Amino acid sequence: MPTKKTVAKKPVAKKIAKKRTAKVKVTVDELVDDELAEIEVAELPASDTDAFEPIQLQATPDDIGYRLDQFLVANIPDVSRVRVQELLEQEKILVNGAPAKSSMKLRGTEHIAIVGKAQVAPLKALAEDIPLDIVYEDKDLAIINKPAGMLVHAGAGTGDDPRNRGTLVNALLFHFKKLSELGGELRPGIVHRLDKDTSGLIVVAKNDVAHRKLGEQFASRDVSKRYIALVHGAVKLERGTITASISRDRVQRTRMTTRPSEGSRSAVSHYTVVERLTSPFGRFTLIEVKIDTGRTHQIRVHMASIGHPVVGDTLYGAHSVLSPLTLEREARGTAISVKRESKKGAKIGSNEARSLSLPRNFLHAAAIKFQHPKTGKALAFESQLPDDLQQYLARLKETEG
Repeated sequence: MPTKKTVAKKPVAKKIAKKRTAKVKVTVDELVDDELAEIEVAELPASDTDAFEPIQLQATPDDIGYRLDQFLVANIPDVSRVRVQELLEQEKILVNGAPAKSSMKLRGTEHIAIVGKAQVAPLKALAEDIPLDIVYEDKDLAIINKPAGMLVHAGAGTGDDPRNRGTLVNALLFHFKKLSELGGELRPGIVHRLDKDTSGLIVVAKNDVAHRKLGEQFASRDVSKRYIALVHGAVKLERGTITASISRDRVQRTRMTTRPSEGSRSAVSHYTVVERLTSPFGRFTLIEVKIDTGRTHQIRVHMASIGHPVVGDTLYGAHSVLSPLTLEREARGTAISVKRESKKGAKIGSNEARSLSLPRNFLHAAAIKFQHPKTGKALAFESQLPDDLQQYLARLKETEG
């Protein structure tokens, strides 16, 4: 029987009725920044919009042995396993006319129909007394230095769900009381976003007028954003531009990809080498990155696409633990077992021998420039690397050969 990993490679089942995915038009009045607009939009099938059109599928002998949820994820464009599970739980997916479980194994003859919309519980941000590093504040906007590990806003469940606690939005509501309402109850004041494990500067709008004007600047690419990243390997060029388009990975829904896809969106990243490091843990390159667009995971997926994933970014190929014998093994041309070499380093006991790990991505939003939405005055802000990233760099330099 085929394994889970082969689902995306199997022939697409014969479709009885033409189906379509939701087309979500995002305007400045709604989700004004490209990278904010990416959140969950690609995960919504037509069954989650007012333009719902029933989808009907026919399993074939090629599908024998597959779980029902695997089959659906592989055959419905731009739908996540979470969304499929919601539809199944709400009995909006029928197999041969009857509700079915996600674990059901197909026999290759089933008629499968998606007959309704998934009813998603409404989300609402809640004020929480969480410390904030406020870099700048006036009546129209605020600049926050977001720490790594903090979600910008909630992404699932209801307002009382523990997973919705500790977000930047919750902290903003407590400190500022009133924010722009253009982002709705879930994203008040949020003009753009940073990934959970990315630290650095983020702009917040306090009123709708400021939000709309800031959004226009983001949409017209008049906002300059500079990031600092440490990537694996020796980047060949001193400076370069990556123009690969980005879309959501069809198999791993939490990932983005530069592989050509119908839903790909243009993305442009410019990088400049700041410093090169060589240590027993391997070769690394510290870079500055300026982005013309703001796609989800843009810098992470772009750097990984040229063979230089961001340190700590296990989603895009970086090791969670680095071996102190990496460079030596590379020189010999032999494979590296991070787990085995880390254990060896621990037994040796010296500072240079111990393994190295970073529980977040080495990516920091270090600078942002834009015009004040009310006065038109040019504003520019910078943020130094946080302590954890500075300490990581220092550790590498201590062992640098």
